[in-house]
Amino acid sequence: MRGLTPHYVGVKSNNKLVATALLLQKHLPFGYSYFYSPRGFVMDFNNQELLEFITKGIKEFTKKKKGIFVKVDPDIKLHNLDIEGNVIDDGFNNYKLIEILKQLGYRHLGFNKNFEGTQPRYTFRLDLEKSLEEIRANMHSTTRKIINRDNPYGLQVKFGSKEDIKEFYELMKITSKRDDFISDSYEYYYNFFDILSGHKMSDFYYIKVNIKKMIDKTKNMLDEVLIKIKEIPEDNKKLKGKRNDLIDQQTKLEKNLKEYESYLKEYPEEVMITGILTVKYGNKVWTIHGGNYDIFRSLNANYILYYQILIDAKEQGYEVMDFFGTTGDSNPNNKVYGIHLFKKRFVGEYTEFIGEFDLVLRPILYYLFLITIPPARKLKRFIRKLIKNR
Repeated sequence: MRGLTPHYVGVKSNNKLVATALLLQKHLPFGYSYFYSPRGFVMDFNNQELLEFITKGIKEFTKKKKGIFVKVDPDIKLHNLDIEGNVIDDGFNNYKLIEILKQLGYRHLGFNKNFEGTQPRYTFRLDLEKSLEEIRANMHSTTRKIINRDNPYGLQVKFGSKEDIKEFYELMKITSKRDDFISDSYEYYYNFFDILSGHKMSDFYYIKVNIKKMIDKTKNMLDEVLIKIKEIPEDNKKLKGKRNDLIDQQTKLEKNLKEYESYLKEYPEEVMITGILTVKYGNKVWTIHGGNYDIFRSLNANYILYYQILIDAKEQGYEVMDFFGTTGDSNPNNKVYGIHLFKKRFVGEYTEFIGEFDLVLRPILYYLFLITIPPARKLKRFIRKLIKNR
């Protein structure tokens, strides 16, 4: 997948595996390559002797394969944050580890705030070892209100199969165009789910709506509200507030009805409005790939979907739900603020990682790579985006 060659390396002590790394090799012109160890390495980074040993071994291994550099982005927190992103002054941080990595030849790529890196440097992680009651109590009031209230349109979370990936891919194309990122190919999503689900490492969750049934339901709800309004005389001062509330409901339902009727002209009668591909491994569940229709956001289907993933993950014994990425810049003007706010409202631990590092093997070729390949890729992505958005 994605033209990468995997290599699996490790360190044993007394015949016991004490450090491992997945190295993904990306082939470049003239036989050269660079390597990426996603969230690597799997080891105790406080063991400096072990860190030096595996670094030396990986250098030797990748240099033999004409490697230019090895990129790593360890799953290690920089420091503790409160839910608003403020650093908690509790004495815990990993700035010393960053300096140790630099001394070993790793180049730190800085503290980016958004999604500039290979993987997000910020995320929210929800502790599933707490009771469901405690998790719900900690949630933002908006989240609790949505998952507790009536579900008038009968939204149901369903498990998808490989046959549903085509519709999910169309959903991802719409989401990527709206949120300004490039969607992966249909083949990627299909293979992703096919391979991982075959090892019980991925689930596909989605919610569909039947637009015609939504229209019928809205008409029935509107009729009920109109009857209640008629039952309250306009000059009844005691029930004036209740009557005004009903009139507000009438206005909202009439607006929704008009919108839903327009959707029926543009979309199939039944449409997937939100979907998530998860990854399950070790003690964690990640919500890796997700898409949704913007026009159906008023139904709050994403909250219902994520809450079901949370419940399933907890019941299956997973300890952490990782919302896979958010921003470190919570300014409301940030274009990804809406995604950030949604994930924040589940009130997981706001997590900031130490960042990306490049272990430079061939300095001249490395800096030549930096001034040629990334700009060329940006241009390629820009052209692809223009073509897709036409």
